[in-house]
Amino acid sequence: MKPQQLAIFLLFLLCVSFPSTSSITPSTSSPPSSIPQRFREAPEFYNSPECPSIISSDELDATDIISIDNNINNNSNDEDSTSASDGDDDDGDVVEDHNFICSDDAVHVAMTLDAAYIRGSLAAILSILQHSSCPQNVIFHFVTSASSNASLLSTTVASSFPYLKFQVYRFADAAVAGLISTSIRSALDCPLNYARSYLANLLPLCVRKVVYLDSDLVLVDDIAKLASIPLGDDKVLAAPEYCNANFTSYFTPTFWSNPSLSLTFANRKACYFNTGVMVIDLDRWRAGDYTTKIEEWMELQKRMRIYELGSLPPFLLVFAGNIAAVDHRWNQHGLGGDNFRGLCRDLHPGPVSLLHWSGKGKPWARLDANRPCPLDALWAPYDLLKTPFAFDS
Repeated sequence: MKPQQLAIFLLFLLCVSFPSTSSITPSTSSPPSSIPQRFREAPEFYNSPECPSIISSDELDATDIISIDNNINNNSNDEDSTSASDGDDDDGDVVEDHNFICSDDAVHVAMTLDAAYIRGSLAAILSILQHSSCPQNVIFHFVTSASSNASLLSTTVASSFPYLKFQVYRFADAAVAGLISTSIRSALDCPLNYARSYLANLLPLCVRKVVYLDSDLVLVDDIAKLASIPLGDDKVLAAPEYCNANFTSYFTPTFWSNPSLSLTFANRKACYFNTGVMVIDLDRWRAGDYTTKIEEWMELQKRMRIYELGSLPPFLLVFAGNIAAVDHRWNQHGLGGDNFRGLCRDLHPGPVSLLHWSGKGKPWARLDANRPCPLDALWAPYDLLKTPFAFDS
C-alpha cells in the first residue's frame, strides 16, 4: 500500500472509531428521551362522603385525563408578566372542566418536575393522595424546565397515576438564568429552583391559592389542613417560621455592614422560613407584583454579594417577618442534612405532618447506596420504583 493510500485508510479508521464532536454534543444538551428508572402504578384513592362535590360523574369521569392547550389556562396576556413562562403548547394534562380547575374547593398543589427528582416527586404525590380525605379534589400544577422533555415527564406521572388531575407548565429557565448567582451548592443554582417565584405568572388567573411543595418530602397528614391555613387580611404566604435559627447567617457581612440594606428588616421580626413548603395567596402576590420584588434582589446580588444560598434569601428579604405562621409539624425539614455532607439528622421535637429531606442527602440516593439514615425508612413506603425483581401486574 502506498503511503498516500495508507494515510487515507488510517484517517478513515480514526473517523469511524471516534465520532466528531458535533455528533456527540447534541446528546448532552438535548432532553433525555427516556427515564432510566421504571415506576409502579399507584393505587387509586377516592373521596370520603363528606367531600364537597366539584365535578359530577356525568360531566366527566374522575379518572379521565384530557390534554388541553396551555394557552387556555396560562395567564399570558401580558408578555412582560410572563417573562419566565413559556407560552408554547405543552404536553400537560388536566381535566377539561373549568369549574374544577377554578374551584376554591379544590386543593391546588404546585411542584417542580424534572428527571433528576422524578422519583421523589412520585413519592410525594402518593403521600399526598394517600393521606387526603378528598384526594379526587386535589389538582396538581407541575412546573418543568422549557429545556426538559415535558412529554416524557408527563407520561411518567400519568403512568403511575392514570387518574391524576394535573397540568404541566413550561418554565423558561433561560430567562431567569441570567439572574442567578452561584451558591454554596451547585444543585441550588438550577433555574428550576427559582420557579416558585413565578407561580403567579404560570398558573391560571382563576387559581387564587396554591400549596407549593418541594419534591423531597412526604406528607403523613391531610393536605387540606395545610391548604386551609388562614393568611389573615394581608399576608401573601404562610409557612413555618424558625426564629431560633441564626437569621444573620443567611446574608453576608457586606449586606449587614451596609445600612441601606440591613434596614430592610427594620420594624420586622424577621425569622428564617423554609421555602419548600408554602401556602401562597396568588391574588395578593399578583397585586403586589412580588415576582418583580424578588428579581430586584437577585439583580442586586449579581452586582454585590449579599447572600450565599440560592433561591431562599430573596424570599427572606421580601417576606421574612411578614408571613402567616404555620405549625412546625408541617415542615420537619433538614432531614437531608446540611448542604455539604448530608449527614443523618433526627426529627425536631413535636408532632409530624410533613417530613422534608431538605439538604444534600436524599432518601432515595442513600437507600440505593445501602447507607440509609434511620428516618429514610419513613420515606421508603412511598417509593414507587420498580426493583429489578418486581413482577409486572
